[in-house]
Amino acid sequence: MPLIYRAAALAAAAFSLLALTACDPQRISELQPGVSTEADVRDRFGAPENVWDEAGGARTLEYNRQPAGQVNYMITIGGDGRMTALRQVLAPENFARVVPGTRMDEVRRLLGKPAKVTPYELKRETHADWRYLEAPNQAKVFTVVYGPDQVVLRTQTGADLDAPEFKGGK
Repeated sequence: MPLIYRAAALAAAAFSLLALTACDPQRISELQPGVSTEADVRDRFGAPENVWDEAGGARTLEYNRQPAGQVNYMITIGGDGRMTALRQVLAPENFARVVPGTRMDEVRRLLGKPAKVTPYELKRETHADWRYLEAPNQAKVFTVVYGPDQVVLRTQTGADLDAPEFKGGK
């Protein structure tokens, strides 16, 4: 595929994701814990990125808004088929739970799919980045550095240099 078509396809995908993310507050307001069903959640959010099995027959549906968005949602459906929780998981209290020695499958379950994964072969490290907003509306990136054994070595937080305010946008 020629480069111009790839660029157009990527731009269209990014626009679609931004439009989807912009609708999230409306979708969330239409759901009620203990009342809304899994069908209601899927009606509003579509197919989840991943489904995590929980104790007692509960399931957590992962709705990823990376790489263009700055949130990831985990929506828990109880064993009775009703929504019990809706959480935006890219938050400092969850980042604090990611410590050296944590397995990357645990991080993925906690934070959802990252915006970007970059391997550094010579260092024998991989960096996984999650984009998020820190109050008051500061675009940030939370990075988890892990080794070839898929275990966290360290984490870091910095400015999101891909955010519009660093790219000449608003």
